[in-house]
Amino acid sequence: MDYKDTLLMPKTDFPMRGNLPKREPEIQAKWEELNIYKLVQKRTEGRPLFVLHDGPPYANGDIHMGHALNKILKDIIVRYKSMSGYHAPYVPGWDTHGLPIETALTKNKKVDRKKMSVAEFRKLCEEYAYEQIDRQREQFKRLGVRGDWENPYITLTKEYEAQQIKVFGEMAKKGYIYKGLKPVYWSPSSESALAEAEIEYKEKRSPSIYVAFPVKDGKGVLFGDEKIVIWTTTPWTIPANLGICVHPELEYSVVEVGGTKFVVASALIESVAKEVEWNEYNVVKTFKGEHLEHVVARHPFYDRDSLVILGEHVTTDAGTGCVHTAPGHGEDDFVVGKKYGLGVLCPVDDKGYFTSEAPGFEGLFYDDANKVVTQKLEEVGALLKLTFITHSYPHDWRTKKPTIFRATSQWFASIKDFRDELLKAIKEVKWIPAWGETRLYNMIKDREDWCISRQRAWGVPIPVFYGEDGEPIITDETIEHVSNLFREHGSNIWFEREAKDLLPPGFTSPHSPNGKFTKETDIMDVWFDSGSSHQAVLVEREELQRPADLYLEGSDQYRGWFNSSLSTSVAVTGKAPYKGVLSHGFALDGEGRKMSKSLGNVVVPNKVMEQLGADILRLWVASVDYQADVRVSDAILKQVAEVYRKIRNTFRFLLGNLHDFDPAVHKVPVSELREVDVYILAKLNKVIEKVLDSYENYDFASIYHAVNNFCTIELSSFYLDVAKDILYIEAADSKNRRSIQTVLYEALLALTKLVTPILPHTAEEVWAYIPGVTEVSVQLVDMPKVTEIDNAAAIEEKWDTFMKVRDDVLKALENARNEKVIGKSLTASITLYPNEKYKELLENIEDLAKLFIVSHLEIAGSQEQAPEEAERFDTLSIVVKQAEGETCERCWVVTPTVGTVSEHPTLCSNCATIVQEHYIK
Repeated sequence: MDYKDTLLMPKTDFPMRGNLPKREPEIQAKWEELNIYKLVQKRTEGRPLFVLHDGPPYANGDIHMGHALNKILKDIIVRYKSMSGYHAPYVPGWDTHGLPIETALTKNKKVDRKKMSVAEFRKLCEEYAYEQIDRQREQFKRLGVRGDWENPYITLTKEYEAQQIKVFGEMAKKGYIYKGLKPVYWSPSSESALAEAEIEYKEKRSPSIYVAFPVKDGKGVLFGDEKIVIWTTTPWTIPANLGICVHPELEYSVVEVGGTKFVVASALIESVAKEVEWNEYNVVKTFKGEHLEHVVARHPFYDRDSLVILGEHVTTDAGTGCVHTAPGHGEDDFVVGKKYGLGVLCPVDDKGYFTSEAPGFEGLFYDDANKVVTQKLEEVGALLKLTFITHSYPHDWRTKKPTIFRATSQWFASIKDFRDELLKAIKEVKWIPAWGETRLYNMIKDREDWCISRQRAWGVPIPVFYGEDGEPIITDETIEHVSNLFREHGSNIWFEREAKDLLPPGFTSPHSPNGKFTKETDIMDVWFDSGSSHQAVLVEREELQRPADLYLEGSDQYRGWFNSSLSTSVAVTGKAPYKGVLSHGFALDGEGRKMSKSLGNVVVPNKVMEQLGADILRLWVASVDYQADVRVSDAILKQVAEVYRKIRNTFRFLLGNLHDFDPAVHKVPVSELREVDVYILAKLNKVIEKVLDSYENYDFASIYHAVNNFCTIELSSFYLDVAKDILYIEAADSKNRRSIQTVLYEALLALTKLVTPILPHTAEEVWAYIPGVTEVSVQLVDMPKVTEIDNAAAIEEKWDTFMKVRDDVLKALENARNEKVIGKSLTASITLYPNEKYKELLENIEDLAKLFIVSHLEIAGSQEQAPEEAERFDTLSIVVKQAEGETCERCWVVTPTVGTVSEHPTLCSNCATIVQEHYIK
C-alpha cells in the first residue's frame, strides 16, 4: 500500500495566495447583497451607543493617502466597537461648499460665470459636488469601510442647511454674531476673506526696509529735529501708515549719526547700527517709551501726521522697537489704532490693487507696489536701508498664494464673549494624544473673533436682511422662516428671490418704514458649515447622539473642524460636541517628505488596492504610529505584505489541519488537554487580552505586533512545528491529535475575530472555511473571550522556562547541521546534561524528542557529568550525533524499530501499529 495515503495531511480550499485585488471586490459584493451594515446594526440594537462622528472630507478629486489613513482608522474603531458590546452606527459625511469646487468648474470645466446668474452657477456647483461624492464613495467602500453609504450627511442638502441656519440664529440671539470693519486675512487670489484655519505658512522672499519718519511735534520729550526709525517687510503698507507704536516700558534712545538724530529702542541700537551701516554714533538721550505717547511724526511722503502711540505688542525681537502702524492692514495695529482713534485706512481693493486712497500708487498690485514705494522712500530721503529676507509668510491654503491683512466689513462670531466656556469645555474632553488639549486651549485662549463671512457664490448664505437705514435685521422670526425655506427649497432660494420674498409674510421693521429690504450677499465660512454638523447630523439623525463619543481627524483639524465644531457647539449648548478627540499625523513618503506630484513620490490608495489589495493598506495603517506623521512607500508596503503573507499562511495551516474536526463532537475539555496544549491556550489568552486592551486604547500597532508575533513565534516556530508529527501521523481520533486540534480551533476562531476590524476581507474569507460556525459573517459575532485555565500562571512559567532550553537545543542542532554531523533534525540523536535548575523540568515533560523534533533523546546526567565533546549552554550541555536505525517511510523518524513488524518492513513499530489498526480492513 502507499503509506502516503495513511497520513492525515492538511486539506483546505482556502487559497494560499491572497489575490486580494480580485477577491476583495467579490467579498464586498457579498456584503452589499447581505446589506451587512443593516445586519450589524440590527444585531447590536439595544446595546450602549458608541458614536464616532465622521469629519467630512472635501468632495473634490480622488481620495489620497491621508483620506485612506483617516477612513481606515475610523473603520477599525467602529468595527471593533460593534464586536465588543456596543451599538456603533457610522454615518459618513461630505463637505461640499467652497472655493475648490468653484475653481474646478471655472478652470477644469471651462464654465463662464459671467454668462450666468449666481443661482445658475450654484446649480452647477451642486451637480459637480454630487459627482465627486459618488466617485469618492466608491473608493471609500473599496477600502472596506463599512457605513451607511446610501444615507450619508452632505453639507449642501436642504436639511443640513436648515439646521446650520438655526445654529447661526442661536448664536446671533445670544449676541455672539456681529458685523464690523476689521483687518482679516484676505486672499487676493481668491478675492475673499479667510479664517485662520485656511492659512498655511510657506517661505517667501520679501524686501526688508528701515524707514525714517521725521518728528513734527516732540511734545517736550524730543527736540523736533529727530527721525523715528521703523522696520517693515511690507513696504506696500507704508501708504496706509497712520501711526508709530512704542512699548511703554521699553527704554528708547536718541542716537546722533553724522549730525542727524534717530529714535530707536536702546536694546536694538547695535543691531540697527549694523544693518543701516552707522559706523559711528552717539547716544544723546534715553527715556521710557511711555514718554513718547502723543509725539507727532510726519508721514514720509504724504502730507499727514503719524501719531506715536503705546502698545504692549511691541518687542525687541527684531526691528527697531518702533512699529509702523497701519490699522487697515494688521490686527494689533487695528486694536491699538482704535484705542487712539487713528481711523482705518485700507487703500487696497479685494483683488489686491491700490485704490485712489493711495495717491501715486493707484492701480498697482500690492506686491508690485513694494518696489515703487521703496523707490519713493529713497527719493524723499526716508529710506535708510533696503535688503531682502526669506521668511515664513501666510498663504491661502487653496490657491497657495500669499495673503494680506486687509480691513473690510465682515461678519464675525465673537469668540471672546464665550471664551471661558470654551476653555472649560476643552478641559472636559479626553484628548489623544494628550498634547491636543494644550494645542486647542492655546488657540482658543488668545482668540478674539472668528470671521465667518466669505465673498463667494458657492456656500450657505448669511441669513441677514438690511433695513433702509442699513441696519442688519436678525430676529427669531426671520431665522425660523429662512431655515424653513432652506429645508423646503435649499439655500439657492436666497439667490433666486428678492429680499421681500424671503421674509416672513407681513414682516415689518422700524429699520424699514417704507417696507424696503435688502439681503446679505456674503456666504458663511465653510468651517461654519462643517462645524454645524453636531446640530445637523448628531441631533437630526435619530440613530446618533450629541455629544459624540469620538471625533477622529488629522492634526490640522485642531485649527479646523475640532475648533469650529467646539465653537458652534459651546455657543449653542454650552458643551463640547465630543467626549473624546483623537488625531493622526500626515502621510509622508518613505523618506519622510511631503508627497507631491513634482517629486513623483505620491502613493495613491487606488493603485495600492489594484496591486496589493485594501487589506494590505489597512494592515499598513495598523502597523504605524499614526498619532505622529507616518511614512508609506512601495518598499514599506512590501514589508507589510510579507507580514500579511505570514498571517494568511497561519490561517491556512490552521484550517488545513481542521479538515476532519467538528467542534461539537471532537473538542477536548481544557482539563483533559496535554500540558503543552494548555500552554498555547494560555499564550492565546495573553494575545486576546493584549489585543482587546489595545483596541480600547486605539493602539493598533500593538495589535499588529501581538498577532504577528503569536503567528510567527508561538505558533509557526514552535507549536505548529512540533504538532505536525501528531497531526499527520497519529490516528485521526487519537486523544493527542484531537487535543491539538482543539487548540488550533480556539486559536483560529480567536485570531479571525481579533483581526476582523483590521483585515475584514481576509477575516471574512477565513470565516467561510471555519468548521462549526453558523453566523453568515464574522462581522455578526463578538470579540473572543479568554479561556478559563486552572493554574495557568504556573503552566506558563514552566513552559516559558522550557522554551529557553529548547532555544539552546535548536542552536546545537543548527551547529551540528552546519558541521555536517547531521542532516535534518530528525536524523539526530541527542544526549542532554541539564544543570540542576532544568533537570527536574525536563524529566517532567513527556515526548521531549517530539518537542525537539529529533529521533532519539536521552537525559544522561547533570551538566557537570557532560563529556568533553558536549556543547555547553547556560541551561545544559548537549551531545548531538546521528540517530541509530533506519528511517521510517511514513513518519521519517530514524529508529531501530523500523522493520520489526514483518508486514510493514519499512515502518517503525508506532506507524505499523497505526496502519494495522486504522487502515487495514
